Amino acid sequence: MVRGAGRKAAVVLLAAVAVTGCKAETDRAGGDPGPEPQGKAGSALAAVDTLTVKGRAPKTGYARERFGTAWADTDSNSCGTRDDILKRDLTSVRYADGDCKVVSGTLAPDPYGGKDITFRRGRSKVDIDHLVALSDAWQKGAFRWEPSKRIAFANDPLNLLAVDATPNRSKGDGDTATWLPPNKGYRCTYVAGQVAVKKKYGVWVTAAERDAMKKVLGTCPGQKLPTGGNPTAAPPRFHAR
Repeated sequence: MVRGAGRKAAVVLLAAVAVTGCKAETDRAGGDPGPEPQGKAGSALAAVDTLTVKGRAPKTGYARERFGTAWADTDSNSCGTRDDILKRDLTSVRYADGDCKVVSGTLAPDPYGGKDITFRRGRSKVDIDHLVALSDAWQKGAFRWEPSKRIAFANDPLNLLAVDATPNRSKGDGDTATWLPPNKGYRCTYVAGQVAVKKKYGVWVTAAERDAMKKVLGTCPGQKLPTGGNPTAAPPRFHAR
């Protein structure tokens, strides 16, 4: 009787193991996504988890002037920020005088759309985009900042990119959850840039935005987090409302 009971228990145990094994295989192949990718130290994916997650605040009180005069020379190189970024991002650059005022060049290619775009001053198809839009930042913490920090944010090269005007204007003030560049090959770089800016300035993200960032960066877990740019406070000679 004891030997018979032992054989019966063994059969039950083997059946349970078989069922459990089948279920584990089903979960891995089916709807259970498993653990989220965390990313290596120094990666943009790892940095996402360092961002504060909160709901979007109202846009009340936002105005472009809250971030100072557009394209202020906060790095004191005697060139406006817009020309600095054009010089950095365009090829075949020509100047009106000296090496500051850019009058023509080529965006080759535009990172958002993937096409070459010609820049000519006064009839430009090139915009300078804030990776993290000013109004998006306003609703995620910038409404609390000192004016000098807002001015620095608006003119920081880490947050600026020369792009084709058409896709840029479809972006508006969208975050990663609501807009991504049509050029899929640039999305990892784009999202990594947004993460870097938000981490540097302490701009928070919504839960949907965090999830969207992880989804994009999960396809490129080795994407490095960009660094650099200007200090997070503008010189005291600059003012904003």
